[in-house]
Amino acid sequence: MSRKHSLDGKVAVVTGAARGVGALLAQRLAARGARVALVGLEPEELAATAAACGPAAGAWTADVTDRKAVGDAARAIEERYGRVDIVVANAGIAVGGPFADSDPVFFDRVIEVNLLGSVATARAFLPALLRSRGYLLQIASLAALTPAPMMAAYCASKSGVEAFAHALRVEVAHRGVDVGVAYLSWTDTDMVRGADEDEVLRDLRARLPWPLNRTYPLPGAVDAIVSGIARRSAHVYGQRWLPAVQLVRGLLPGLVTRMGSREVARLEPRLEATRGRRARPVGRGGAADAAARADTGPARSD
Repeated sequence: MSRKHSLDGKVAVVTGAARGVGALLAQRLAARGARVALVGLEPEELAATAAACGPAAGAWTADVTDRKAVGDAARAIEERYGRVDIVVANAGIAVGGPFADSDPVFFDRVIEVNLLGSVATARAFLPALLRSRGYLLQIASLAALTPAPMMAAYCASKSGVEAFAHALRVEVAHRGVDVGVAYLSWTDTDMVRGADEDEVLRDLRARLPWPLNRTYPLPGAVDAIVSGIARRSAHVYGQRWLPAVQLVRGLLPGLVTRMGSREVARLEPRLEATRGRRARPVGRGGAADAAARADTGPARSD
């Protein structure tokens, strides 16, 4: 590893670090010598991840949609470590199913967490990144590259964060800050396993063409992200075939419409019969977000 790409001693912040991509990413960064600061909603899970990252790690409980809480965490992290070199905006949730059947509260919450939460994260940590000439990585998704039926909220939010990161990159490049976007296909996390608990959506995904119908191991995807962080890459791909999708993304909406509409029509009776099962965000992370909202009410934005 060249000194240029070394992570040794860097201070790396990871949001959504209680589980899944965020938790393993924090551990991999720590293994490469970074001092990691974890931000998320679940105190016990965050503490366990921090313990796995070693004595230099710290954890801060904050809802990324609460600008005050994220701002407080950003100041506390910089005060503890003296600097912030890397920020990974990873926190996210998802709901599945037809838009017409969706609960508007939970649909909007996906947009709020995934898009506005990433904006709040960038707003809170950008001053520190400007001081360190650091690197911001936005975790997007295959859902930013291609539309997908039954995932309207998630696709909209991930397309939004991709565009936000690209725009921000231009604004801060001359000040020494690099901004990257990471793309992952279906990866073995609580979110994906939670989505697969819905047998109708699982059937729809299984009928996607290869390699879109596979669930990919988490460690390989996270290792690709770590390598991208070390290189301060503008584009990071969790699976090797995703750059090819990037090249043909302009053709995909038409193809998805022609192929996907037939599948949606085929599944419509089953979707209607099970519509009440898929209102809330999927997976344990989604459940934690819903629980936090129930306990505290709408997040503050002052």
